[in-house]
Amino acid sequence: MTLLTYTPPFIVRQPPFLRTSAVEFLRTPPFPALLSLEPSSPLRLQFLYRAPNVPRHASFPVCRGLPIVAGADLTQDAVAVAAVLAGAYGLVSTFDSLTGRNLIQQSLSRKLVHILSGLMFMVSWPIFRYPFSSCSKILISLNFSFNSTSTSARYFASLVPMVNCLRLLVHGFSLVEDDGLIKSVTRHGNPEELLRGPLYYVIVLILCALVFWRESPVAVIALSMMCGGDGVADIMGRRFGSAKIPYNPDKSLVGSISMFVFGFLVSVGMLYYFSALGYFNLDWPSTLQRVALVSMVATVVESLPISNVVDDNLSVPLTTMVAAYLSFNI
Repeated sequence: MTLLTYTPPFIVRQPPFLRTSAVEFLRTPPFPALLSLEPSSPLRLQFLYRAPNVPRHASFPVCRGLPIVAGADLTQDAVAVAAVLAGAYGLVSTFDSLTGRNLIQQSLSRKLVHILSGLMFMVSWPIFRYPFSSCSKILISLNFSFNSTSTSARYFASLVPMVNCLRLLVHGFSLVEDDGLIKSVTRHGNPEELLRGPLYYVIVLILCALVFWRESPVAVIALSMMCGGDGVADIMGRRFGSAKIPYNPDKSLVGSISMFVFGFLVSVGMLYYFSALGYFNLDWPSTLQRVALVSMVATVVESLPISNVVDDNLSVPLTTMVAAYLSFNI
């Protein structure tokens, strides 16, 4: 089986998909009866930066004859959706309770929800299923590693922000009242605010999950800058931002510096997280330079006096997506 792919120059291709020891192990009895490798057709596999969509019942030489249990896959995804939704609801409820008891300021509560909810959603992506569950369980036990090529997994994951999007619309139009939600994610306690920044926020989550998913550093960096960078920038700017940016008195130097530093650190941390799980392999010296460049571009855009025209929850992640897409030569 031959897989032809374009390999961007910044990715080190050390395919963990097949390892020599595991291949030799599979060639010895009793495995040929269950898993067959064809010596006459050498396997040339590369880890993709963005895995292609492989038909669900595609046949691989190492997986031939193994059943694929669709019901188990759907159950895993459904359980993952329920768990992430419960976590998101619990996060908002926790900060609502802390705000109601005057243990934390509403502005700080709003920003902590802003930071944590997106990062928690992104961290949860690996719990959604592999594309070939029955086969993957056997291969993983033999030290094989998969990148998920399943499109349905990303659709299931996107249900989480979609549910929150519907919730924001319902409460934003005052069809149903929820004082706790309004206090946790709005600046002034006005339900109509839910239809701006918070709504844009969940739309970006949906976009990252559906378009880029967990095989792409673009989504990882975009959400890291929106959540970790922009979120921390607001907290630090409000607390220590006495020195303002000359061309934008609504933004502070401390806030912009925090945006760059924390956006960069969170991006690198999340890239390492997904890289360690095998979703992509990166040339780290080159990657650090590119992440620093993307972080600087996002910081400059966030500092511009355009917040009244374009919300930061749109300008920061969209700019980051474009910069990361170009920087990483995708």
